[in-house]
Amino acid sequence: MCGIVGAVAQRDVAEILVEGLRRLEYRGYDSAGVAVLNNGELSRTRRVGKVQELSSALDEQPLVGGTGIAHTRWATHGEPSERNAHPHESEGNIAVVHNGIIENHNKLREMLKGLGYRFASDTDTEVICHLVHHELKSHDSLLAAVQATVKQLEGAYGTVVIDRTDSERMIVARSGSPLVIGYGLGENFVASDQLALLPVTRSFAFLEEGDVAEVTRREVNIFDVDGNTVEREVKESEVTHDAGDKGEYRHYMLKEIYEQPTAIAHTLEGRIAAGKVLDSAFGENAAEFLKDIKHVQIIACGTSYHAGMAARYWLEDWAGVSCNVEIASEFRYRKSHLFPNSLLVTISQSGETADTLAAMRLAKEMGYKATLTICNAPGSSLVRESDMAYMMKAGAEIGVASTKAFTVQLAGLLMLTTAIGRHNGMSAEMEAEITQSLQSMPAKVEQALSLDDAIAELAEDFADKHHALFLGRGDQYPIAMEGALKLKEISYIHAEAYASGELKHGPLALIDADMPVIVVAPNNELLEKLKSNVEEVRARGGLMYVFADKDAEFESDDTMKVIPVPHCDEFMAPLIYTIPLQLLSYHVALIKGTDVDQPRNLAKSVTVE
Repeated sequence: MCGIVGAVAQRDVAEILVEGLRRLEYRGYDSAGVAVLNNGELSRTRRVGKVQELSSALDEQPLVGGTGIAHTRWATHGEPSERNAHPHESEGNIAVVHNGIIENHNKLREMLKGLGYRFASDTDTEVICHLVHHELKSHDSLLAAVQATVKQLEGAYGTVVIDRTDSERMIVARSGSPLVIGYGLGENFVASDQLALLPVTRSFAFLEEGDVAEVTRREVNIFDVDGNTVEREVKESEVTHDAGDKGEYRHYMLKEIYEQPTAIAHTLEGRIAAGKVLDSAFGENAAEFLKDIKHVQIIACGTSYHAGMAARYWLEDWAGVSCNVEIASEFRYRKSHLFPNSLLVTISQSGETADTLAAMRLAKEMGYKATLTICNAPGSSLVRESDMAYMMKAGAEIGVASTKAFTVQLAGLLMLTTAIGRHNGMSAEMEAEITQSLQSMPAKVEQALSLDDAIAELAEDFADKHHALFLGRGDQYPIAMEGALKLKEISYIHAEAYASGELKHGPLALIDADMPVIVVAPNNELLEKLKSNVEEVRARGGLMYVFADKDAEFESDDTMKVIPVPHCDEFMAPLIYTIPLQLLSYHVALIKGTDVDQPRNLAKSVTVE
């Protein structure tokens, strides 16, 4: 979602800010802007569209100055337009960038209008800069004015404020939306994601909830929610950023699909020994936390929710514990029952998903025995605030539509199933089978990727389609859900997924020659049931595309195209059958001519409610 970059330095910072925005483009946005201070002047440039539009504008009319802030906006309040783009200004003195949503902005707007302030945008953010300007009238520093301002804000914010009359500092505030401080030599930085700052520093400190920081060239002073001076640990980042290079691939998404064998190998590395999943894969004290778990509550959104749905089958079938899976935005707004000895599992690629983070905080208040996050971002809020963390090690995922993060999440959840199962009577033989399956996954994924050319040809059938139906049974039902999500995300084809046994309870009414039906059919105990459901579709004139185990005995004909998938065991089948569905969505999107890596209306990291 929205990206923030800020800098205080002796050198001109506009190019640093724009490069930082480029590195955050994968998050999704609709406009971009920069504001810079120089010799008592505040200069601002904003553009709708890509960061390149902003960069071109700055080439024509450069902004000179050593203190500045920049932002990529994903619209919440107000349409995508230059007037709604950040940074926002107040009276030509105060400039602000902001991630999040100010829920009481209407009330604040009316109060500020009463004080004589005029609003130039439709955004909730503009109330922040006018409030700071107003508070400066009764406070002796920008820091004090911002501290007074944030006490009046309700909602989520990560915000950076600069003042034309005080060009040597930035004030940074965080509540519910992540911000990181980057430490340099005689210069300091701030960003919503450390990836933005890797060209200029590797030393970072993450702000905690309620923190306000004063950042100058030579020092950073951090204050907690009560105004007390605090220290936040400065760490050297080990994150690498390969987003700027697609290599031989046309899109980041395709690159990341093909990176899955390596990503899965990385996530397994050092976490399996002697046929066992090491408890330490989930954190230093994981063995103690996991030994008495009898119930697992999984909370996630989007693709991560589908990973959790698959894990529910595994945890109940193989680990012998009950499991609930819920969308984070639903969990946080309903009353739920806490089972004894419950583990809360949150799943988030970014570790900053607003709904998931809020749901985790609510659940901790309820008294869960322990919390575990499955996450790809070291130092993120979910990682810092959870008792345990399974770090995915998937590498940077730039495409908005998640691919390698999903399969790595599945691998991590299968490892978690094994670790919990060991404490609940899972036999050593079964654990050894699962770990052997895990270790053979990278090679199997390589085999599945060999279907790419056949799927590219198959995708041509979807050139004129507007709807699609995905079917699966058992732990393949969530995989069908994920396949439908991928197709709708990047091709804009309306796609739905059903457990195939549900066909006769309504979805059969949709079946005709214009509704392609995509089926995932591994050779498992539900295969014969699935075949009966396939016949229900055929009898009604539907055209099917069946991704089937080579031994499943499906044959292509005029009503059914069968794509043989390499044979795999039941433990890895959900992961393997994900691969052809990712490739299908990718190739259909190419034919449809959509923006594969940055589909319309979507953002990579959803840090607002």
